[in-house]
Amino acid sequence: MSGVISCAMKLGCGSAAALGLLAVLACCIGHGEAHPQGGNMNVLFIIADDLRTSLGCYGDPIVKSPNIDQLASKSIVFKNAFAQQALCGPSRTSFLTSRRPDTTRLYDHNSYWRTHAGNYTTLPQYLKMNSFLTLSVGKVFHPGIVSNYTDDYPYSWSIPPFHPSTQKYKNAKVCKGPDGKRYANLVCPVDVKEMPEHTLPDIQSTDEAIRLLKNIKNTGNPFFLAVGYHKPHIPLKYPQEFLKLYPREEIHLAPDPKVPSKLPPVAYNPWTDVRSRDDVRALNISFPYGPIPDDFQVLIRQSYFAAVSYMDTQVGRLLNALEEQGLANNTIVVFTSDHGWSLGEHGEWAKYSNFDVATRVPLMFYVPGLTAALPLPKQRIFPFINPFTDKVGNLPRVSMVEASVELVDLFPTLCQLLKLPIPPMCPSSSFHVELCTEGGGMASLFNSNTTSNRDESFAFTQYPRPADKPQLNSDLPLLRDIRIMGYSIRSNDYRYTQWVSYNPSTFSANLSDVHAGELYFYKTDPGQDDNLYNNMEFAGMVRKFSALIKT
Repeated sequence: MSGVISCAMKLGCGSAAALGLLAVLACCIGHGEAHPQGGNMNVLFIIADDLRTSLGCYGDPIVKSPNIDQLASKSIVFKNAFAQQALCGPSRTSFLTSRRPDTTRLYDHNSYWRTHAGNYTTLPQYLKMNSFLTLSVGKVFHPGIVSNYTDDYPYSWSIPPFHPSTQKYKNAKVCKGPDGKRYANLVCPVDVKEMPEHTLPDIQSTDEAIRLLKNIKNTGNPFFLAVGYHKPHIPLKYPQEFLKLYPREEIHLAPDPKVPSKLPPVAYNPWTDVRSRDDVRALNISFPYGPIPDDFQVLIRQSYFAAVSYMDTQVGRLLNALEEQGLANNTIVVFTSDHGWSLGEHGEWAKYSNFDVATRVPLMFYVPGLTAALPLPKQRIFPFINPFTDKVGNLPRVSMVEASVELVDLFPTLCQLLKLPIPPMCPSSSFHVELCTEGGGMASLFNSNTTSNRDESFAFTQYPRPADKPQLNSDLPLLRDIRIMGYSIRSNDYRYTQWVSYNPSTFSANLSDVHAGELYFYKTDPGQDDNLYNNMEFAGMVRKFSALIKT
């Protein structure tokens, strides 16, 4: 930090005390490389945790998400966006480096890509190299060894990332049970005033992000502010008043709450982390297929939706602050999630699979003057919407892109929008290539004439397993325990998954040693319950997708 201060003094920028840390950093950055070609366009990058497409703007009839829906009404929205692995650490590392899990060699939460696979340049690092002030609030990179216990600072960020102090109570016994005692439950509506420090992590993260917006608007440098919310990740802990939005009698079970008869055992996610919560453990559910009682399934779904609405309220506060600081007209806003979450579909809970409910994520881009016209004087872009009191009028029709896209496409797409040089496509083996992309720019899809494009497009995901049948470590096997890898392709009309042998010592899959397969026809089976892999009528499709995986 002394180097930053001396830089400021040498350049006549004033003292750290007079300017504040952010201004000093901006001064030093501004005297380094030239400003980006895209001018002073900023980026607000919002990441939810474990959020499936359960949002009003995606057609969910139950979930109340007025602030995200408002953002969607002014954005280009991708209907079929997919994460590369349905696990926090691998997914975040993947889209922040634009490399797939087989390249980052991260399938669990126990390695740091820079030392484990390659010194890959991240999205915020690349923007920092191009004179952006890069800032991280909340859960952006996965914490711990996955990001070197520093959230990849100082490579990716201009100042040390902010983490809410109350996140350390994530699994604490703060959930009040019917007996009045406190438990570490899955379902956990709380009185915020009774919580440690009298607040919750996502409230703290929003407060900090708003504080940063107030301080960076006049630095003279474009900024990249990443804000990662912890909800609706379990435990489903949220202010209890959000339950009022979801009366129990209006909550139904998943449309397909039973394990499909033709589902290969290797594909099943036995939701072991959900089973470890005090309230679920008390149900004495048999492993691995024992179903959760219907009434408790309703409670989980109700609390997941309430957690989404709580997170939506924080997003509304953040977007309202962006506008109040006069930044909404020159800031790109990206909203997405690291992966989805099963809410009883296929008899599964949590993530840890290749199904759409676990891999499909919301993805939208607000680009001032491109996805929405610049507002007239005194016209509001992102007024805060209170889900309890505000009546939301008819929002403009969401501009929805049908094509399948991937989160590895985020990095090159933002480069396109910011008019920065786009990293080259990675060679077939890129373990020693610091800057390249395994995704593709999506900016061409922003044209309103292409939003209904149904040309064939593909998204690739994968998930590891330790064995052919569900084990206690099936959901989150350590690298050394992986024996099978499930490679999955989502096309416009199909989901195909091929489970093959995997050697963790050599990081290699034997694509010829197939343990099991899945094929689902989305048009007639959107829930992906009828496995057509062994149906001879679809043998040609199996051969087609198998060949695609091998390429």
